[in-house]
Amino acid sequence: MEYRLFGRTGVRVAPLCIGAMNFGNPTDEAEALRIIDRALDAGINMFDTANSYNNGESERIIGRALARDGKRDRVFLATKGHFPVGPGPNDRGNSRLHLMRACEDSLRRLQTDHIDLYQIHRPDPATPVEETLAALTDLVRQGKVRYVGCSTHPAWRVMEALMVSELKGYARYVSEQPPYNLLDRRIENELLPLCQTYGLAIIPWAPLAQGVLAGRYTDIAAPPPDSRVALRGGIYAERVTARGIAIGRAFAALASEHSLTPAQLALLWVKDQPGITAPIFGVRTLAQLEEALPVLEMTLSDDLRVACDALVPPGSAVVDFHNTSGWMKMRLP
Repeated sequence: MEYRLFGRTGVRVAPLCIGAMNFGNPTDEAEALRIIDRALDAGINMFDTANSYNNGESERIIGRALARDGKRDRVFLATKGHFPVGPGPNDRGNSRLHLMRACEDSLRRLQTDHIDLYQIHRPDPATPVEETLAALTDLVRQGKVRYVGCSTHPAWRVMEALMVSELKGYARYVSEQPPYNLLDRRIENELLPLCQTYGLAIIPWAPLAQGVLAGRYTDIAAPPPDSRVALRGGIYAERVTARGIAIGRAFAALASEHSLTPAQLALLWVKDQPGITAPIFGVRTLAQLEEALPVLEMTLSDDLRVACDALVPPGSAVVDFHNTSGWMKMRLP
């Protein structure tokens, strides 16, 4: 397995990141520990979570897992702050007040004295970017955070943050975490070229299109009982459409022609797109992880790349995975 530089930092990460959104619900702690241990044994060294995942339980599980036998030192640990974590008006957003509290709370749950990558989970139009970056800079100078990044930001906000950091000497974003998969390729138009130009790592979420590209859904009216659509509905249900399922069927046939499972091809496609550092795989079971591990040493062939482009052309989208961004105005039928 070839490790990749994390943007323009000197950090090297595996080309697959473990996303912990499922830890605590529906993945219980025992299964999460097995997933973490197997991933580490396979050489995966980056784990991503957030303070809002399952009311902080995801962070707590990772904290307990990495506190065992010196495992913390083997991991590039990422978490995020922004979304509501309480009923108060300041229990959310990107203000100094909220971020300082949120980071301290994450440190306690993760049982660590520092976070390797602290990310702003979404933009906050009500808070000047200068305030957010100044708070993040203080956290870095205090030794509580090593690097800072953002998630699901439009290209112009990433560029604004880079400019302000340059002008004021603030900590600089080293990464962006956008939604990206074959069904929603819109980051290829502006965000991806921006990150390539200015040396930001890109760690996409939803590389399997929430299971649509893995063959999880065959009928919108009858989702699998253990799927996010069935368990959570709402924004997750919006991402499963008849058009997406139809392309998923064609995608599954393409994967079979090349002796791959649909999930393997979905991960491989994202992993080997230009500018991508490591897709975030929101693994739910150990079996899912085992299926994904061979992708670490695979390379996307030119003919497969062309065939995937024929299903969904570059820069376009057929399903809306920016439906939680808060800023994307384009809605897909």
